[in-house]
Amino acid sequence: MTTTAWRADPYADALRTGRGPLFLRRDDGWLLPLEVERWCEEPDSADRSVLARCGHRVLDIGCGPGRLVAALTSDGRRALGIDVNPEAVSRTERAGGAALCRSVFEELPEEGRWDTALLIDGNIGIGGDPARLLRRLRRIVSRTGRVLAECAPVDVDERCEVRVDDGRGGRGEPFPWARMGIRALSDQAAETGWSVSDGWTAAGRSFLSLVPQPSVPTRR
Repeated sequence: MTTTAWRADPYADALRTGRGPLFLRRDDGWLLPLEVERWCEEPDSADRSVLARCGHRVLDIGCGPGRLVAALTSDGRRALGIDVNPEAVSRTERAGGAALCRSVFEELPEEGRWDTALLIDGNIGIGGDPARLLRRLRRIVSRTGRVLAECAPVDVDERCEVRVDDGRGGRGEPFPWARMGIRALSDQAAETGWSVSDGWTAAGRSFLSLVPQPSVPTRR
């Protein structure tokens, strides 16, 4: 008989080493591979297509190891990463970026003044409720700002509960998550006070640029 070795935080372990394997696992056994190595490297061509569309003040939501924050900072822009994982924040700071260990649903610096908010690497799924997240971002982004969001590469609109799984028996605690393809995110954006201003693909990844609709009341 074998026993399962449960780790406190497989995600933090992966960030410390800069290597996977790492997955999101649903209770039915479905696995979504997470690209830890790419997250811990320098920005690739798809990332650079996002960075080129950022304004001067950028908030990276779920910044992970901080490759985008570090690149923006090196470029002379005011960038801040937020992440609920302390190891992600520490790694971002070691890379030369500024970061806070905080949820997007908590009070944040300079609310309403950010030129750009980033939801990259699937982070539209944070909290498992994209509508709530997008409404929250109406309070964070300036009236002339934008959200740059990465979409799932397939036509999907899913809410589920997942765990981080290292493929070797280590699993984290369950948390709510969501995945949205281009069509689903476009529809959700329209319902939460955003307009799609641009959409593009790069290196097999898909992105949308969202700008605030005028005269739409904001809610937490």
